[in-house]
Amino acid sequence: MRRVSELRDRPFPNDTLDMFMNAAVDAGLVLQSFITAAEALGLGCCPISVVRNHVEKLADLLALPPGVFPLAGLTVGYPSQTGWISMRLPTALTVHTDCYDDSKLAEELESYDRRREARHATPRESQRFVDRWGYTEPYGWSEDKARQYSVPERHNFGPFIRRHGFGLA
Repeated sequence: MRRVSELRDRPFPNDTLDMFMNAAVDAGLVLQSFITAAEALGLGCCPISVVRNHVEKLADLLALPPGVFPLAGLTVGYPSQTGWISMRLPTALTVHTDCYDDSKLAEELESYDRRREARHATPRESQRFVDRWGYTEPYGWSEDKARQYSVPERHNFGPFIRRHGFGLA
């Protein structure tokens, strides 16, 4: 929108966190729409968020101008074998009516972990950071995510975004 404002010789006083969020949400919606269309044609897709671990390299490689940043990569192809659909979190955890309520978070997560592990168990060798946290049985989705986010990740992303032309006021 900054470039549109420049082209129309108008001020752009909206270099805000909201404008950044708008762009990221819009990109996420486009990504999901693309995935839905591709899967309807028999293609398999996998979004790759780890691209944000390499924002500097990608920005250089893709010659991204200020105000443009890599949000996610996407692999697309014909699956060589039938995959499985990852079970989503229950709506009791993701949909709130009238007000936010996570009073049943612990029991809903426990139930979700059990159902998910019964359907597609995490192999012991796939447990994260066993040197730090050891092995856990059962090892569910919530344990995996807690371990994943127990170490610093993508601390270079915010500084990159600011250097790349976002004020985030």
